[in-house]
Amino acid sequence: MTKKIIQAIVSILGCLSVGIVGSLFTAPAIPNWYSTLSKPFFSPPSWVFGPAWTILYILIGISLFLVWTKKADSDIKRNALYIFFAQLFLNAIWSPIFFGLQSPFTALIIIALLWVTIIININVFYKVSKTAALLLIPYLLWVSFASVLNFAIWQLNI
Repeated sequence: MTKKIIQAIVSILGCLSVGIVGSLFTAPAIPNWYSTLSKPFFSPPSWVFGPAWTILYILIGISLFLVWTKKADSDIKRNALYIFFAQLFLNAIWSPIFFGLQSPFTALIIIALLWVTIIININVFYKVSKTAALLLIPYLLWVSFASVLNFAIWQLNI
């Protein structure tokens, strides 16, 4: 395998693994705790989240690959990757907090920080690869929706 193919696989599988870890906290909570919560009228059925996040993690992984393999100023690229991994960390801890700790309010704080970090991530990725930045737009839109949903769930269940 060429180096770029390995980098692509690592980028995509690394991002997908964040979703897999999140699902370990999400799946057991859906039929028990989450199903008992009051949800807003715009809450999608639970089955939508798995396919949506799978597509998003693939796009996020491709975005990472494009920046990782791009010849660019090393400081800009390093900073872009630091921001990327900061948002990925926030993404990774949201499910354990929301579903594992059953804390919509704390998860709301995390998702707000995640949203801001994604915006920063898009801006710094744009300096390295416009395509990589654009691939993060669906992620930002989904997290925007998820933030509103998280807020509504918190409010309905205080």
